[in-house]
Amino acid sequence: MSAKINLGPLFFHWPAEQMVDFYARIADEAEVDTVYVGEVICSKRIALFEKQYDAIRERLLQAGKKVVFSTLAEVAITLDRKHVKAICDRTEDEIEVNDTSALTFMKGRPFRVGQLFNCYNIGTLDYLAKIGASHVTVPVEMRKAGIAALAKRAGELGIGVEAQVFGRAPLALSVRCYSARAHDRHKDNCRFVCDQDPDGLDLYSLDNGRFLTINGIQTLSRHFLSLAGEVPELIDMGVTHLRLSPHTGDMVKIARTFRQLADGKIEAKEAQALLGEAQPEAVFSNGFFHGVPGRERVGALA
Repeated sequence: MSAKINLGPLFFHWPAEQMVDFYARIADEAEVDTVYVGEVICSKRIALFEKQYDAIRERLLQAGKKVVFSTLAEVAITLDRKHVKAICDRTEDEIEVNDTSALTFMKGRPFRVGQLFNCYNIGTLDYLAKIGASHVTVPVEMRKAGIAALAKRAGELGIGVEAQVFGRAPLALSVRCYSARAHDRHKDNCRFVCDQDPDGLDLYSLDNGRFLTINGIQTLSRHFLSLAGEVPELIDMGVTHLRLSPHTGDMVKIARTFRQLADGKIEAKEAQALLGEAQPEAVFSNGFFHGVPGRERVGALA
């Protein structure tokens, strides 16, 4: 038994040309089954990229990839709601909802539940399945027992279940824009300063230790999640899709690594070494899965 490899939505603000080139390479070279496209963090960025989304979609489809459009994870103003509706109105595409506001616009259509939606328990999963959920991505901070319980129930309901296995862990969202404040700018006049930090901006504690990472209104882990050592266990417990979160490293190599790992062609130790080569500056962790602080690294690959 294996699992499919999916590429989650891009959290960061990359220049349009870089983003288009990235998805072109993913289309042509990456061993992924599904690619999630769309802005999930900041509605202000959407106007910069909405013209590119259809071209990116076509390139991915021509390469045999499945394309899913993701909605904003935080809806605070009327404009945000309009953007969510515009994504949900794409009736030719499958939609991943990251906020309950999107459910209003699905109108009975099947949909995917994103990892930022916060589906933590079986009761929530049952309700979402009842109103049309065909697939759910578990929150990144869930421990092993919780993932296993949701995966078991998802299997009984006949829906897919996905877990992030690579990339900085999305932890929280705020109304405030941390990137703008870090550069002494106001949110309404940020001038898209978040484009200076393509993998996020590291935060430092009072003792000068790097602790978390910020990306506009989003807080992420400073460490990169790697569940390379846990992939066989995830598959055995019923996880059907493994999610990679896009970063500036060699995502083609990272996707190939998890594809070979899921297929049993390489061992976890070799896979972890390859991930380190593909994202050289990364410090890896897997604590959440094991029920300890997320920044910790436990198990055979520690």
